[in-house]
Amino acid sequence: MADESSRRGDSYGTEAILEFVHKVHSGHDEFLQRAFDAPALHDMPPIQVSPSEGKLLGLLIRLSGAKKVVEVGTLAGYSALWIARHLPPEGHIWTIELEPKHVDVAQSTLKAAGVADRVTILEGPALGILEILVKHGPFDAVFVDADKGNYDHYGRWAAKNLRVGGLLVADNAFYFKGLMDDTPEAAAMRRFHQETARAFDSVCIPTPDGMVVGLLKLRS
Repeated sequence: MADESSRRGDSYGTEAILEFVHKVHSGHDEFLQRAFDAPALHDMPPIQVSPSEGKLLGLLIRLSGAKKVVEVGTLAGYSALWIARHLPPEGHIWTIELEPKHVDVAQSTLKAAGVADRVTILEGPALGILEILVKHGPFDAVFVDADKGNYDHYGRWAAKNLRVGGLLVADNAFYFKGLMDDTPEAAAMRRFHQETARAFDSVCIPTPDGMVVGLLKLRS
């Protein structure tokens, strides 16, 4: 019988395990599957969160009691759909997307899923749109899954515009294994980690590309 360490190193076994747990714990209905498949069908980058990460995001939204949520990076609306489904009836998510084509696809998938009334998609550069959204704050949760070179800016915005105890979640925190590289983008991601650790009670979960989760500390 193989020992535990050799079983952990079996890549085929890992893929089979992931497929099993995705199906059991984070299974898709037709609308989640449509949103998940949309990037491949519409010639968009397939960079959405995994089913388990999407379900985790939704559960974190529910556990935090979030009603007002900001998402940076809509893509085809897959993560926004997970969030919207875990909001209370009066909840709302503002999600920001740079690419017009992605906005069109996301609007279609979210409308088909029946959550368009609780989602506002805002098209354009995130840094400018975030400043417009300030008037709707303070927010209960912020999810970041966008251009990695601006993660430090997004983290600072979240620290200023979340309520105390508000939730911050950020995907791709390992920067595609390049977190320690000598590039401006990697340096910005490291600053995001460092500044988030100071402002939030946070942890970086070792998902395939890292996911930071934090609750905003009481401001001094």
